[in-house]
Formats: sequence, C-alpha cells, structure tokens
Amino acid sequence: MDSTSLIMGVIFGAIGVGYITYGRKQQRYAALLAGVLLCAFTYVVDGVWLSMLIGVALMCLPVWLKW
Repeated sequence: MDSTSLIMGVIFGAIGVGYITYGRKQQRYAALLAGVLLCAFTYVVDGVWLSMLIGVALMCLPVWLKW
C-alpha cells in the first residue's frame, strides 16, 4: 500500500462517514449504503485509478438511486 492509496482511503472514508450520518438522520437508505461501501471498499481495492473510479461512482449512488 502506497501513500496515495492511504490518503484516498482516508478521504473516501471521511466522505463515507458523512453519507452514513446523513443517511441515518434523513432515512435515506441509498446514502447509508453508499457510505458503508465508501468506508469499506478501500480495504479490498488496490489500484489508484480503480479506487478513484469506484469512489466517484459510489458518491453518485444516492443520486442514481432515489430511495
């Protein structure tokens, strides 16, 4: 694991915690799911570009899923 992956993990984890908090308070399950996945996916994905792609897609997930 290099420093770029570590920094991206911290950033996506922080955004994920924000999504979890928002999803729980507003009862938006898509935001809650996206937050949990944002916190967890950096442990299994190793590539920098793949992490960026998955992270951005997960951040857009609540917009695509309106539930």
